[in-house]
Amino acid sequence: MKIIILAVGKEKDFSGQDIVREYVERISHYSPCEFKYILGNNKDDENKKILDILNKEKSGVYVVALDEMGKEFDSRGFSELIQKRLNESTRTLFFVIGGSYGLSEEVRKCANMTVALSKLTFPHQLVRLVLSEQLYRAFSIIRGEKYHH
Repeated sequence: MKIIILAVGKEKDFSGQDIVREYVERISHYSPCEFKYILGNNKDDENKKILDILNKEKSGVYVVALDEMGKEFDSRGFSELIQKRLNESTRTLFFVIGGSYGLSEEVRKCANMTVALSKLTFPHQLVRLVLSEQLYRAFSIIRGEKYHH
């Protein structure tokens, strides 16, 4: 299963990007993982570009939209979500991170699931870090490794 994280913004617009890269490298030991950055002139343009990418890939794809109104998980529950996608032979698992104004209703409807990382609202740059760490943690839980104890 390949993991693609669609994130609005520029890669270098976040001082924690080195940490994000470190987690992506760690995740890649379990599953191919990459970020794709979306640049747009406004929320509508950003969301149109997200939909264009998602609509190109139809079969074997599972889309998780990150939104504060989504379902919350603890780390073990999140790892079960990843394990279920692996068990179902999902070809590509997309995580979609909106910009400052969030995701459009169209993008949320296109998603198979909407997940909230917290009841708190985070800047979209920080969501990149939290999501990449939780993905790494999920794989370490699935493998029974001691990162999560």
